[in-house]
Amino acid sequence: MDDSEQFSVLIGNIYDAVLDPDHRIAVLDRIADFAGGHSGGLLSKHAVGDSLGNTLENADLLYCYIGHDPESLRAYSESYPKLVSAADPLSVGVEQIVSTTDLMSYEEFRRGRFYREWARPHGWIDIASAVIEKSANSCTVLSVARREGSGLVDADMRRRMALVVPHVRRAVLIGRTIHRKEAEATCLTGILDGLSAGMILVDADGRIVHSNTAGNTILAAADFLRRTSCGRLAGDAPVNAALRELLVAAGAGDSALGIKGIALPLTDRHGERHVAHVLPLTSGARRDAGRAYNAVAALFVRKAAIEACPSSAIIGEIYKLTPTELRVLLAIVHVGGVPEVAASLGVAATTVKTHLARLFEKTGVGRQADLVKLVAGFATPLAS
Repeated sequence: MDDSEQFSVLIGNIYDAVLDPDHRIAVLDRIADFAGGHSGGLLSKHAVGDSLGNTLENADLLYCYIGHDPESLRAYSESYPKLVSAADPLSVGVEQIVSTTDLMSYEEFRRGRFYREWARPHGWIDIASAVIEKSANSCTVLSVARREGSGLVDADMRRRMALVVPHVRRAVLIGRTIHRKEAEATCLTGILDGLSAGMILVDADGRIVHSNTAGNTILAAADFLRRTSCGRLAGDAPVNAALRELLVAAGAGDSALGIKGIALPLTDRHGERHVAHVLPLTSGARRDAGRAYNAVAALFVRKAAIEACPSSAIIGEIYKLTPTELRVLLAIVHVGGVPEVAASLGVAATTVKTHLARLFEKTGVGRQADLVKLVAGFATPLAS
């Protein structure tokens, strides 16, 4: 393979390594080989500060490094922060290729601890480096070491490094952007998976493009909603017709469907009721989320009932309720009216009415239905 072919393949490898971290060490090895060096490293330096924001020292975080063996990698990562490397071009421009002699005299380099404790034991006589990116408190450097048999860094090595460095710089920046987006996506996925409501993203044809944990549970039950063999969301005929209508409207944005979406009633095989709130993803800030998944709408599905409120202690504390008053309040929510609550708690209806009057006074509402709404407002949207 001639130089042009080798360079072309190397550039492809550099960008491939952005998506596949397992290839990054091999790519550094190929960069070193193309440049005429022995081993390559990508080192990131970050300033470490105290609690007052004062910079204390530089901490070296080794991204990748080609040594003689895994033990060499470990030793380098432990030793390098303690040594003063001459090949540390923090004072030069981004993408500028420098060698040891550009930073200090070669004799000074040979007297330094870095040369004596690391470079010489590994047979290195020179290092070509380039700043890939730097800011006020960080710097990322690509370095290729030169061994004795190859001589000091020469013009040909500088030329070859100059060809590679811009691509490494772009790859690092692309990788950082991807990592940030992946972190955001992971965070968002974790939040959505923690919801008690099922969330199902669908495209304009009704195909499921993503669902959270609760959504997967609903689909796996294959009841009122299910995943078909072609990946579409399906229910019974009336539900399918309603969904198709809503998805067409969602494609037209908020003006057609409404900014808060539409509620679609559903009933499972046991006769229990559920509701799916359909939210369009084709307008406003939601457009980016929809574009990321090729989705036009999000369905939030949950049982149409007030679940046991895990925040009952908070309700009692806020409204200064006694334990008995709190028990009556929750019974009204989950059991029903005064006669049913009295029978459930084993007390007289007059006793329940007395507690109910106190509940109205303390909460500031005047109807049992308003008490139900009050408790529902404290219900957590998170899965237990």
